[in-house]
Amino acid sequence: MKHVEQDLTTMRKAIDKARDMRYRAEAKLEELENQRTRLLNELEDLGVSPDSLDDEINRLEREIEQSLNDTWALIPRELINNE
Repeated sequence: MKHVEQDLTTMRKAIDKARDMRYRAEAKLEELENQRTRLLNELEDLGVSPDSLDDEINRLEREIEQSLNDTWALIPRELINNE
């Protein structure tokens, strides 16, 4: 009989642990869904759709690279080489 009681106690602990894990997972899911909604709203405010995000990132990277090149072109060579 003692063995049965120990088994029931072990099962109860396992069930409680599983319930706790489920609650944590549900809370994490809700947090991630809220984060997703915030990010989608932020993208919308920026005028970028999720589908065009990669293209927008590439466009901005090209724009940054061009701006850097333009800036370097304005600095006299003798100032760059004589640090």
